[in-house]
Amino acid sequence: MSELFDADNWEKAWRNDSNTGVNKMKKAGIDPAHAFDKKATLFNEQAFSEEGKQRSKRILNWIEGQGVAFDQASILDIGAASGGFSVPFAKRGAVVTALEPCVPLAQLLEQNNAGLAEGKIRIVTEAFEHIDVDASGWRNAFDVVFVSMCPVIVDWESVEKVLSCGRKFCYISLPVGGREHNLIDDIWTLVTDQPRKKEHLEMAYLLQLLLLKGYAYESLVTRETKTTEVSREIAFQDVMNWLSIFGLSVDEPMRRTVRDYLERVYPADKVEIRESGRYGKVLIRLQDQHMYTR
Repeated sequence: MSELFDADNWEKAWRNDSNTGVNKMKKAGIDPAHAFDKKATLFNEQAFSEEGKQRSKRILNWIEGQGVAFDQASILDIGAASGGFSVPFAKRGAVVTALEPCVPLAQLLEQNNAGLAEGKIRIVTEAFEHIDVDASGWRNAFDVVFVSMCPVIVDWESVEKVLSCGRKFCYISLPVGGREHNLIDDIWTLVTDQPRKKEHLEMAYLLQLLLLKGYAYESLVTRETKTTEVSREIAFQDVMNWLSIFGLSVDEPMRRTVRDYLERVYPADKVEIRESGRYGKVLIRLQDQHMYTR
């Protein structure tokens, strides 16, 4: 019980957890900041598909439902990608600073920003880890700091840096537990006899530390599903990345097994990928900590 209420223990556990999403990517040789360099176009298509736009709309509506006004608000979107949230923020009248270090995604964001009649988006292509909050003038500079599924959240120290940029609100989302991936589920037993390791719930670190350190917040956990149709080659690369992240040593026999599976099951070169999982969302109140009343 003493450990349950010891913030230092929680900070240390998060910092040293080798099984967090970001640490597993690094162990697999994947640079989290540039994980989408080669599939930026596909990611952009997903973000601005009807399914992607509806997902963004649901999240923004939930935030607004907690009393956050976007019109004329200054928003820092960390890990903005191609603008899946920055563009809707701008359309709702916000002045957005979109931080995206992946150049292909930043270029697509520039295209998506072109011609916007509402709001305003300023694009910054530097990694948040390299930003000096004081030198940049970002300390307490933004009404809303928004971080959705971005690998800058790696420990409590990174959370504190994100919070330092906010004036009124901070929104953070993280995966909760393992992700379901239809191809990985089908292929796993073909390439290994190892059981799938249970994944840690990173959201627990964030919520527990917010609780222990006295923050006021609303939180929500939902199950979401994303469906995309891609070529066999893109599906192959996606599967190999995930197998590496799950800790498997990728070799040529494994690659042949995966290619043979995809060619046999998807001869038309159209592969449907279904990704599901639980996702946590937390809106932290930095200024007015009272319960919002409509």
